[in-house]
Amino acid sequence: QLQLVESGGGLVQAGGSLRLSCAASGRTFSDYAMGWFRQAPGKEREFVAAINRNGANKNYADSVKGRFTISRDNAKNTVYLQMNSLKPEDTAVYWCAADLWGTGAGRSSSYERWGQGTQVTVSS
Repeated sequence: QLQLVESGGGLVQAGGSLRLSCAASGRTFSDYAMGWFRQAPGKEREFVAAINRNGANKNYADSVKGRFTISRDNAKNTVYLQMNSLKPEDTAVYWCAADLWGTGAGRSSSYERWGQGTQVTVSS
């Protein structure tokens, strides 16, 4: 089974930046499309960004377009989420997820494997 481990979360002031990483192991990473999702307190989990297997196609939620960038390094078995111009409403637990043979969908139900999550807190 593919195992996913997120890192890079933390506390940052509004307007700041963070880069989340998700390291994969256990299966061929390039067989998976990858996504990032988040859940804020009292809210449902929502899609943030996704990338297809070779990194050519990316998909973003409207709320993060122009601020967040998803990328992947298949040689390092890692997907990244660069988050710039952070806002307090970006505060959430962030998960990476993997979709075997996927294309980078925005639906959480498409993803079979999930990491443990990392907390991002943006102070105003």
